[in-house]
Amino acid sequence: MEIIKFKTNLKCNGCISAVSPSLNAIEGLTKWEVDLSSPDRIMNTEIEKAGTADSIIAAFKNAGYEATQI
Repeated sequence: MEIIKFKTNLKCNGCISAVSPSLNAIEGLTKWEVDLSSPDRIMNTEIEKAGTADSIIAAFKNAGYEATQI
């Protein structure tokens, strides 16, 4: 299992709700959480396989948001 962090532009729980279905559907993404109290809105993820980071970024883009791996 690997831990990857992303800087996001999510601002509220409504934003999280908008990306949740796409994130929950990603195979290999076992856990994720967004720290809305952080100025950079950091999302911590646990992944099981390579290539999952690209799927996470695509899920954000499809929902109208941004995520950048840090």
